[in-house]
Amino acid sequence: MQTLGQAAQPSVILADEPLRAIELSAATVTFGRGDKAVPALSETSLRIADGEFVALVGPSGCGKSTILRLVSGLVQPTRGVVIVGGREVAAKALRIGMAFQNPTLLPWLTIEQNVMLPLRIVQPFRARYRRERRTTFRDKAHALLGQVGLKGFASRYPWQLSGGMLQRANLCRALIHEPRMLLLDEPFGALDQFTREELWSILQDLWLAHKPTVLLVTHDLREAGFLAGRICVMSARPGRIIDDSPVDFARPRTIAMTFEPEFVTLNQRLRDLIVHTRSLPAEREN
Repeated sequence: MQTLGQAAQPSVILADEPLRAIELSAATVTFGRGDKAVPALSETSLRIADGEFVALVGPSGCGKSTILRLVSGLVQPTRGVVIVGGREVAAKALRIGMAFQNPTLLPWLTIEQNVMLPLRIVQPFRARYRRERRTTFRDKAHALLGQVGLKGFASRYPWQLSGGMLQRANLCRALIHEPRMLLLDEPFGALDQFTREELWSILQDLWLAHKPTVLLVTHDLREAGFLAGRICVMSARPGRIIDDSPVDFARPRTIAMTFEPEFVTLNQRLRDLIVHTRSLPAEREN
């Protein structure tokens, strides 16, 4: 367990160690130059095995979303190296699914068409799309919609669905092209508590069924504890990982267990770490 004040240390890869899906090695990000330079991420190392579910928590503006952008290739590190799927992130496109706080479904397409959109874009599905869009791909979309409780809504349009239903469809779209990795940036943050809890269970079921590598950014400590197998706590900006701990509760997890003493203790420990790091003076990048 990495604890407060300790930097993540490089480790030796053993022959029987699980394949690493994500590896950040001393990665930093600074936006701008000179007097206008803004350090967004301090030297950060993070290793995530294939099929792991990891949550990033920490104060606002600490660099959680910056790490997601590094992994997706949307941002390049100022220093250090980012390895995704065994390659530097810019070297080769990797099949990644993404979901954000606000669903980005296209209002002029039906839910079915929105969910199938990645199949029109991502290879090898793109080459087969015209031939299979009304058969295999449609069946695939309907099966996912059924898994998240949207059976019968495929022909509706986004403006006809509630926020929670839109986020369910958003998850389907993120998974339809069988991504090796799922990047989630506050996907349930705009929803009411009851809808969020319902979607936690749905996401857990989807992860158990498909086992993608998941990196989740969230401010909700219950959400992190319910979903993740590991939780990384970040310091205030410029962020770095100050604690990396496993979550050992058995799966499948239930909402009821989040009110049990062991789970409450976990949440309080995470909260204490975040409160402590917010009181520390900001670091300066060299």
